[in-house]
Amino acid sequence: MSKKRVLIITQEMKPYIDLTDISSIVSGLPTKLQEQNLEIRVLMPRFGSINERRHRLHEVVRLSGINVVVNDEDYPLIIKVASLPGARLQVYFLDNDDYFKRKEMFQDKKGKNFEDNADRMMFFGLGAIDIVRKFGWAPDVIHCHGWMTSLMPLLLKTQYKTEPIFENSKVVFTAYQEESFDGVISENFADFVTRNTDIEADMLAPFGESTENDLNLGGLHYADAVTLGSDDVEDDVLAKFEALDLPKLPYNSENDILIDYAKFIKDLATSQDE
Repeated sequence: MSKKRVLIITQEMKPYIDLTDISSIVSGLPTKLQEQNLEIRVLMPRFGSINERRHRLHEVVRLSGINVVVNDEDYPLIIKVASLPGARLQVYFLDNDDYFKRKEMFQDKKGKNFEDNADRMMFFGLGAIDIVRKFGWAPDVIHCHGWMTSLMPLLLKTQYKTEPIFENSKVVFTAYQEESFDGVISENFADFVTRNTDIEADMLAPFGESTENDLNLGGLHYADAVTLGSDDVEDDVLAKFEALDLPKLPYNSENDILIDYAKFIKDLATSQDE
């Protein structure tokens, strides 16, 4: 019997980026999942602060060459790969000079939001889907970490719902308390998303005004299963999480959360066989 497959999509991960709870959880989770006899792949942006020489990134030519359209402009998608230290795992990095060359992630040195954060989020989400299709690697579970991946559950249930490679995928969204940008990511988020995808405007109501909390709420709303990655999420995120009638895993600091996550993901991956 072939191994069940888990795709992790994240905006950060140790040792490449270490800013919030996301990086620690995502770096430790693959090993725990492998112990559950699961096959793992990880996708993340190649932010400019990642030292390619130190972490031994190299381009995967056979996967590069895709263009991702954002705001009616083509942006080349370059794929790089590195082996995660201490694990039998390759991490794939989505790169583009326009979006990810800068050293800072979401704000400049003065703490001002980058004006193209929504564009970068869209590029990463659409690029991640294109790369999985090019892999030809059908995931049983797609585990999305953080607000930058919050559109993935909705995209996979609308624009890509007829894609054979995703037809059996269950999407998990994990919400965190990050505070990585201020205010809203887009002044008219619904218009931005409808302009760049096949998603209809009324489906974007759960994303509110597109604050970081709003994006988490939208990700939770459209996922097949939900988890919390921080013990201090905002009250509205916690209330949304508790109200959902879905498989869910709360944050429990008294347990080894990585073991809890691994069991939760394994149960989801194998549930359709029962």
